[in-house]
Formats: sequence, C-alpha cells, structure tokens
Amino acid sequence: MSGTQGKRPWLAALLGTLATGLGHFYLRRWGRGLGWFALAVLVSLLFVPADAAQAFLNGSGDPVTLLPVFAIGVASVADAYLLARRTRTHAKEASGLTGAETPLEAEERQSGGVERPASRDGSPTSPDSVDSTEPADVSSCPNCGKELDPDLDFCPWCTARLEWRRRRGE
Repeated sequence: MSGTQGKRPWLAALLGTLATGLGHFYLRRWGRGLGWFALAVLVSLLFVPADAAQAFLNGSGDPVTLLPVFAIGVASVADAYLLARRTRTHAKEASGLTGAETPLEAEERQSGGVERPASRDGSPTSPDSVDSTEPADVSSCPNCGKELDPDLDFCPWCTARLEWRRRRGE
C-alpha cells in the first residue's frame, strides 16, 4: 500500500510515545515529524531549566518542570494517531468500501454485480454453492470467471468452494 493508507493508528501513537515525531516518520510525514521534534527541543530549551531533566532522572527533581515537553509529546502522539485514522478513513472512502464490506463486494457493487452462473432451477448461485461438476475450463472459477490457483480448493477472488477439486484431490 502506498503512503499512509495501510498504516495502523495505534502503531503511529506507540512510536510517537517512544520519541516525539517518530509516529509521523512511520506515516512518512517527514516534515511534520521533524517539526514536532524541533518544537519539543525548542520548548525544552526555552521553558525547562537546564538541570531539571538531570534532577528528574536522579529522582530529586520536580516533574512539573518538564510539563511543557511532555505536553508537546502528548500533542504529537495525538496528532500522529488522528492523522493515521483520517488517512485510513479517506483511503477507505476513496476505494469505495462501506462498513464491513470486502474489496470484492465493493467491486461488485460498483460494477453492478458479477454474473453468477444459474443453477438448474434458474436462480443465481451463491459463492458457497458452485456446481460440483467439473467445469470445462479448470483454470478459471465457474462462479466469477477469474483465474484459479491450482493449489486451492476455493476461489481466492470470490471464495466459492470448488467441490470438484476437493473430490479429485487436486
């Protein structure tokens, strides 16, 4: 997947927690990540006393003195998380997926549906009820017509079970 389309929001937030801006780097938002990191450094230089971090690490410092840097870190994590969620939502909408719809269902909806072979009584077959007799062309699915993997006993495109392959042990 390109860009941030397949990026996980929780992972962007986790990486952003480890280091300010790292969640944005994961999302390939280099400038934004560097901006958050630079902001954290700038805030620490301007608003945090030089010995406050060392004193905090030694256990004698006041954590309130580091609050401006923590606030920038939390804002960066929230930004990375929301950016990843927004990008996933936009990518999902752009691909035409709605709700729990699979990519195949979206493709069928957009193209007006896939022609399914009719059963003996004339009604269209479902992906689970593909005719169990061996079709003339064994390299394509009798349900959707797409190319079959010879090692599978179902169609990877429409998930139709190929009963004739199961019986023959193909």
